[in-house]
Amino acid sequence: MADYVVYDVFTDTAFGGNQLAVFPEASSLHENALQKIAAEFNFSETTFVYPPRHDGHAARVRIFTPTSEVDFAGHPLIGTVIALSKLGYPSPMILELGIGPIECLVSDTGASFTVSKPLQKISEPDITRVATALGLPIDAIKTNIHPPVQASLGLPFALVELDCRESLSACNPDIKTIRECAKLYPTGLDFALFAYVRDGGDIKSRMFAPLDNIPEDPATGSASATLAALLTEILGEPQNLSFTQGEDMGRPSYIKASTTKDPITITISGNAVQTMAGKFIL
Repeated sequence: MADYVVYDVFTDTAFGGNQLAVFPEASSLHENALQKIAAEFNFSETTFVYPPRHDGHAARVRIFTPTSEVDFAGHPLIGTVIALSKLGYPSPMILELGIGPIECLVSDTGASFTVSKPLQKISEPDITRVATALGLPIDAIKTNIHPPVQASLGLPFALVELDCRESLSACNPDIKTIRECAKLYPTGLDFALFAYVRDGGDIKSRMFAPLDNIPEDPATGSASATLAALLTEILGEPQNLSFTQGEDMGRPSYIKASTTKDPITITISGNAVQTMAGKFIL
């Protein structure tokens, strides 16, 4: 048996945000069980916490989607650090992830982490294919700031700016085209799409990764961080951004992203609410 807790992340209210299962003491779990457990929960991600490998670090964290292990993701990091804080871990704490150690802070208003990993721009997918993948006309995609671009801070997304909130609501992902794009532009995720509209620092967003058993994600901190880094690079100045995601799913989430320039660092912050606790019987 192994204890777990479930949090709704990037929300102050239960039944909002993005669900996360956390196993605070995962050392007793067999390696072969981890992916099966994540698939059983079928949340966007599940985290497994282990003793740290290096002195001075709080813990090592492994992150699994329903189909694979990933090196980095935003809402699992926020949810896990808040869960560990509730269990007595002091703030700040350094967590070891696949992309390296990340310092996290916890306060009465939530948690934050800062990423300084360089932005990786992987490809510029064909705009017609991207529009079809989102189920939108091509003129719904804006290109004056950037064309659709696959980028990553440890987890890759196709970042797509849209012309208006109505187009964002109208997204209707086409699995056949997404599967074609995943073959044309292979990355760690199978052509995950992060579509957004921006009004200054206010961003409304949606994320689709249906080939990874995530038809739509209510909160994607890693994609928000990647977009924040991209905008900092393109616009040439630090950004303070507020993301609202999950509204079209009925699970609104709220993510804050702030950046520095030279070098570019990205700080993601948000809250989480515990909704469940239990034992996984193996």
